[in-house]
Amino acid sequence: MPVYKLHGQPVLYFAGWKRHYSLYPAGELLVQAFADELAPFKVEKGTIRFPLSQPVPVKLIQRIAKFRANEIGRRQDAPAASRKK
Repeated sequence: MPVYKLHGQPVLYFAGWKRHYSLYPAGELLVQAFADELAPFKVEKGTIRFPLSQPVPVKLIQRIAKFRANEIGRRQDAPAASRKK
């Protein structure tokens, strides 16, 4: 399964299936942040499923990727900030 990484941490995995393609991981914060936009899609167990029968929501996926990259960045910054104290 292909994955995009940032600082060695997975940002997004993706996979194609017979009737849909999926993005992973979809944690609780991500799902809450994009609740309205994800409402038309099936979201469960950390997976967002997009049907192949609909156009690819490129802008939504782009914003999800940026959200995940920011999550990774905050995790990277947190240990550095705690060491400075």
